[in-house]
Amino acid sequence: MYICASMSKLKVNIDQEESKELESLADGSFSIDGDIHEFDFQPLGENRFHILHENRSYNAEVLEFDAAAKSMAIRINNHIYQLEVEDRYDLLLQKLGMEDLASAGVTELKAPMPGLVLSTSVEVGQEVAKDEPLIVLEAMKMENVLKAPSDVVVKSIAVEQGQAVEKNQLLIEFES
Repeated sequence: MYICASMSKLKVNIDQEESKELESLADGSFSIDGDIHEFDFQPLGENRFHILHENRSYNAEVLEFDAAAKSMAIRINNHIYQLEVEDRYDLLLQKLGMEDLASAGVTELKAPMPGLVLSTSVEVGQEVAKDEPLIVLEAMKMENVLKAPSDVVVKSIAVEQGQAVEKNQLLIEFES
């Protein structure tokens, strides 16, 4: 797993205290909150790295990684950080004011972009808690986990694994 190689623009929440906007740039450097930084990453083994930044040395290790929840725990020089990542789709939903659809009484889940249904995690009649995974949708070579907008009961599932979907296509209907 090498997250930095595939990231574009991300918002990273650190220990639920601060957040940083990260973007990988074409020249291999990174923008962190608009400031350009260069890092030298050297893998040391599975999930372990040595990092050089501004003539300082850091040992980093990925302790936990949950792709569905977009979260991880990392240790850098013996200090553990909990990270939660928001990708460009999360940021777009926030920009459009759609990050908290629960208050709107959502009765359906529609595809936020065209893609391919990789898997569904629920069945008809199942009670699902807010933020539980519903469907994994592959779009632009990225896996996007679509989560329950609130505590809901699945009324119907309109798609199946392996099916291509268009933007705004109905995926799941919830009981009202």
